[in-house]
Amino acid sequence: MENDLTKNRCEACRIDAPVLTDKEIEQLLPQIPSWIVSEQDGIKKLICSYAFLNYEDSVKFTNEVANLAEQEDHHPEIILEWGKVTVVWWSHKIMGLHKNDFICAAKTDSIL
Repeated sequence: MENDLTKNRCEACRIDAPVLTDKEIEQLLPQIPSWIVSEQDGIKKLICSYAFLNYEDSVKFTNEVANLAEQEDHHPEIILEWGKVTVVWWSHKIMGLHKNDFICAAKTDSIL
């Protein structure tokens, strides 16, 4: 698979797909340096917040992330606030992180 995450496409995630190991996460994380791994209720998730100068720019970015999610058929949690958008990627079917999440995180960064 291509090293540049933005050049990859998400693959269909099956319920029996393995979650990424800690080692795999450590290897992928440097490619998305603004993101952190957070564990919530035992589920690892990628989280990044983006700052904007106004609400209109926040909404525009949110819509672009939503379009990305539809293109990739992989959907994040998006929290829209005045001047701030927080995006959370994880794979719902496997209750953890998959390479798809890293691909979408990298593509989210590239929207800016």
